[in-house]
Amino acid sequence: MVRKHVNGPFAFPVRDILHRSGEMREFELEVPAPEKWGEGLVSIAEGEPISGDVRLEAVHEGILVTADLETRYTGVCGRCLTDVAEPVEVEFQELFGYPGEEAIDFEVQDDHVDLETLVRDSIVLSLPFQPVCQPDCPGLDPATGEKLVAGTVRETPIDDRWSALAALKADTPPDPDDEAVRPAAHTEKS
Repeated sequence: MVRKHVNGPFAFPVRDILHRSGEMREFELEVPAPEKWGEGLVSIAEGEPISGDVRLEAVHEGILVTADLETRYTGVCGRCLTDVAEPVEVEFQELFGYPGEEAIDFEVQDDHVDLETLVRDSIVLSLPFQPVCQPDCPGLDPATGEKLVAGTVRETPIDDRWSALAALKADTPPDPDDEAVRPAAHTEKS
């Protein structure tokens, strides 16, 4: 069922199913993100399409909303800082209680349910905290800042403050009593 915007792009009319337990309406949602969602390395850009299916079911306590939505996030890789763009899929189910009922998080208002807060929170919470362009992204070379090629082994440079100890170690002959350098003893079994 195609719907008309009631009080915003995420508001759905429920007047025809209010207090009619068992009644259900299904809608297709396709709206642009009203603003940028997310503050980390990746976010949902303003105007990015958000689409999916929404089901509204009248139950004794209110309107049960079930949604399956998808969009796309953009940003940068947390290791190499190259641009990334990946799909995001979220599902949620929430009860919008009738006004005057027990205290709940969401309430039917003016014969509609407004899903914007639920949609935004579900999508933002599903964004990766440390996004990567590929699972084995090697990141950046700490010395040059250039992107490393997959399979490259990074050498960790020795801090200059430790160079005197490194020189001392190089000048010290191995200790024959040290277990790590002593050859294994062979014993004969009788």
